[in-house]
Amino acid sequence: MVLTRSELEIMDVLWNAAKPMSRSDLLEVSEDKTWKDSSVHILLNGLLRKGIIQEAGFVKRSKTYGRTFVPTMSREEFFAVNAFAYKYKPDAVALVKAIVSQSFISEDDLLQIRDAINKRLEK
Repeated sequence: MVLTRSELEIMDVLWNAAKPMSRSDLLEVSEDKTWKDSSVHILLNGLLRKGIIQEAGFVKRSKTYGRTFVPTMSREEFFAVNAFAYKYKPDAVALVKAIVSQSFISEDDLLQIRDAINKRLEK
């Protein structure tokens, strides 16, 4: 699933949110956005069609009600799936080796990765 830069900006806000967010909420907290306020509705509908967000309910804003949205997958799940969404897919083993060789991956991260691999192997 490929997202535009504007869609990724909205997803970043939703991934960082502790609660479902409405269109108004997104407009209030979005900093450094590249999209216009008037296009947020179009962007949200596109994200709904792509299945990366879903409606979570409604919230009352002054005299009207607005939909609220939540992500359908975490940021990490999105990037894990997205790494293989292109025609030129990386080799999974080489990709994991490249990730774990990065200097920003701590020893604790490596231990957690090892535990996740061991749990998957036990299944």
